Amino acid sequence: MPNKSGAEQPEISGSTQKSQRTKITKSSDDNEKKSLAKKLKDSEICIPIVYGNIAFWLGKKASEYQSHRWTVYVRGATNEDLGVVVKRAVFQLHSSFNNPTRVIEKPPFELSECGWGEFEIAITLHFHNDVGEKPLHLYHHLKLYPEEESGPLSTKKPVVIESYDEIVVSEPSEALFARVQNHPAVIVPRLPADFTLPPVPLEDVDSKNRVDTKDNPLNQWFTNFSEADELLKLAAARQQVQAHIARLRRQLTLVDGQHQQLKAPSDM
Repeated sequence: MPNKSGAEQPEISGSTQKSQRTKITKSSDDNEKKSLAKKLKDSEICIPIVYGNIAFWLGKKASEYQSHRWTVYVRGATNEDLGVVVKRAVFQLHSSFNNPTRVIEKPPFELSECGWGEFEIAITLHFHNDVGEKPLHLYHHLKLYPEEESGPLSTKKPVVIESYDEIVVSEPSEALFARVQNHPAVIVPRLPADFTLPPVPLEDVDSKNRVDTKDNPLNQWFTNFSEADELLKLAAARQQVQAHIARLRRQLTLVDGQHQQLKAPSDM
């Protein structure tokens, strides 16, 4: 498969990272229904996702082994319900936790714990049968403490670390395309006007089955990964690179001029 809301916006300590588009591997399950085998050739659907953690220092309530309350999660890039493609998420915590393998069967795909240490969390996403893909493995390093330049610990300033990725399903089945084409978490290509998709089961059309993840109380802390913001960041980065190249050219011209001045007397 191919990475802020609220009233008064508090500061956020952390960093973000955009990864490459992740194309998940096709499943080798030979028992797929024939209706799912009909693929849309030369097409792909994209599901932008964000995974990471948010950590709150407990302040006066903190103890030696319970200094932070943290939540690790996988969410839609715009906080949409990922349950349309993700069946379950499995979080593998440090072995020191009770029941370190946590299985989340429905959105929001997140879990919360208390602790004091940072460690790597393995996240495995399992997909619905019509997606026809093997599980996707993600890895996130739990971050509890702010960088030095972010200042001291604060109960009002959480540490937020998030990574952006895009899950890409190549040549999706017509059944899957029909099921997700109007879902806000999924980006789909435009099909020819005369193309007819199979009917969608009523249980998939029923909006009551959709979880409103935008009501998540952590939403106000989440990073905005809108396409416009990404384009602005890319434009700013390009400008910085161009400015750096211009400075290097000026320095090179200056050095070359000094070299010519030193060389001139020896030629006389």
